[in-house]
Amino acid sequence: MNVAIIPARGGSKRIPRKNIREFCGKPMIAWPIAAALESGLFEHVMVSTDDEEIAQVARDCGAEVPFMRPADLSDDHATTSEVVVHSIKQAHELGWPVEAVCCIYATAAFITADDLRAAREQLSPDCDFAFPALRYGHPPQRGFVRGDNGSPSLLQPEHRSTRTQDLPPVFHDAGQFYWGTREAWCEGRPVFGERSRFVEMPASRAIDIDRPEDWAMAERLFAATRESGR
Repeated sequence: MNVAIIPARGGSKRIPRKNIREFCGKPMIAWPIAAALESGLFEHVMVSTDDEEIAQVARDCGAEVPFMRPADLSDDHATTSEVVVHSIKQAHELGWPVEAVCCIYATAAFITADDLRAAREQLSPDCDFAFPALRYGHPPQRGFVRGDNGSPSLLQPEHRSTRTQDLPPVFHDAGQFYWGTREAWCEGRPVFGERSRFVEMPASRAIDIDRPEDWAMAERLFAATRESGR
C-alpha cells in the first residue's frame, strides 16, 4: 500500500496560516493534495496536523485526517521524519498495510502527478528513498566566498581554470516531497545516501515561499507554469 502524508502544522510564524492561505484561487494545501489524488498512486492521502481548521480544509480538498498530531510533534523542534514515523504508526493501528510512504510538503504547490509517479518508479529493493532535485544554474565548483580582506576566495581553487562545460552538473534537494519505504522511514535510514535516487525537476517549478514577499512572485510563476503546461 502506498500512502501520502502531508505535514501541516498550524504554527507557521513567517507567513501565518501559510498552509491554508489562498494561493491562486485555492488554499495552498489544496494543490499538493490534488497532485497526490491525480497521480492514482495512493490508497490514502493523509494530512498530519494539530490544527482543526487545517484539518477541515484538508478534508474539503479530498484528503483524509484520520488522527490529530500530538503537541509534542507540532513545535519548531519536531522533524519531518518524526512526523512521518508517527503517521506510519497511526496507519498501522488503523490496519493499513503500508509499504511505501510519500511525504509531501503542504506548500509544494508546483508538484505534478507526473513528478510523484517518476520518483515512485525509482523505489526498488535497492533504493530506500527517491525525491526531486534541481540542477544548479552555475557550477558551484567555481563558487567563492568573501575573504578576510574582502577579496573573492575560491571554494575549489583547483577549478580556477576549468571550463564550466567540463564540470559535472551538481544538484540540490528541491524540498518538495520524499518517497521512502516504510522500513527506511521507521529505521531512520539516511535520505541522502547510496540507497537513494533522485529525479530532476525544472527550476521553473520549484520556489521557496518563506517570506511574505515571496508569495506574489510564486503566484505569478505558478500561473505562468500552468498556462504553459510545464
